[in-house]
Amino acid sequence: MRFVIQVVKEASVKVEGETIGQIGKGYLVLIGVSDSDTEAVADKMIRKMTGLRIFADENGKTNLSLADVGGSLLLVSQFTLYANCKKGNRPSFIEAGAPDKAEALYEYIIRECGKTVPDVQTGKFGAEMEVSLVNDGPFTILLDSETL
Repeated sequence: MRFVIQVVKEASVKVEGETIGQIGKGYLVLIGVSDSDTEAVADKMIRKMTGLRIFADENGKTNLSLADVGGSLLLVSQFTLYANCKKGNRPSFIEAGAPDKAEALYEYIIRECGKTVPDVQTGKFGAEMEVSLVNDGPFTILLDSETL
């Protein structure tokens, strides 16, 4: 499982011109799922993500968590995080999870995040989306379950 976590001042996602998710301060999280991922892997990734202390405190040090700043989450599924570009110039997505499994894990992540984060917004699984954000920093972190 892969999470690309971007600290944002604001972010939104549109489907067919309609805004379906929008947050202020928080994380925009792009989520990639592989076939080997499980709910246990998702739990580990969620704990790490929500526990990260990557917001600046009063001294400008990255010392505050999402909960400390009352931040929100915008969770967007993105199978392209499993693009394999080793051969040729056309990426292969064979390492990405099957859509039915990936969607089930994406929905699980949304539910679990909602248990500890008051404001969880989402994209739409499998849809063409327009994602907008204002990075804060910029500050971007890649979490990969293979390296946690």
